[in-house]
Amino acid sequence: MARPDKAAAVEELKQQFENSDAVLLTEYRGLTVAQMKDLRVSLGENVSYAVVKNTLTAIAAKEAGINDLDEFLNGPTAIAFVNGEPPEAAKALRNFAKANSQLVLKGGYWDGAVLSAENVNKLADLEPREVLLAKAAGAMKASLHQAAYLFTAPMVKAVRTVDALREKQDDAPASDA
Repeated sequence: MARPDKAAAVEELKQQFENSDAVLLTEYRGLTVAQMKDLRVSLGENVSYAVVKNTLTAIAAKEAGINDLDEFLNGPTAIAFVNGEPPEAAKALRNFAKANSQLVLKGGYWDGAVLSAENVNKLADLEPREVLLAKAAGAMKASLHQAAYLFTAPMVKAVRTVDALREKQDDAPASDA
């Protein structure tokens, strides 16, 4: 029979898995308490970073419907539960790992897919949501401008042709018959 404290820990982890937009797994071996505190601060308030027991995490992930995380659950593991923009959290983890070689990105889970460490790095390379939305809006505006130009071009050409004919007719000598 499972101990009540372990059952409660599994239930809490399961809730975090279910309520998170993304989950990023790291190995923190060798980081000091001060470095862990700095990491938590750098992740921001939309990310909770917790050291977890691998067996309890595996059980909680499976109960939450997330499979295939077992390959990342070896050695000392800490999980960043992201409630917000996953690329921002991935970028914060990657930047911290660059400055502190003891932090190793293992992988993660986002949008129904398991992410390798390489995929987490690619996720970190994504531009912020606002920038992507601005680029999409700019592309749509350019397309609309081009469409408007294409729709008005035949009318403008017709008006210029009529003006040219009128000018030519005005310049032609009047013939008295």
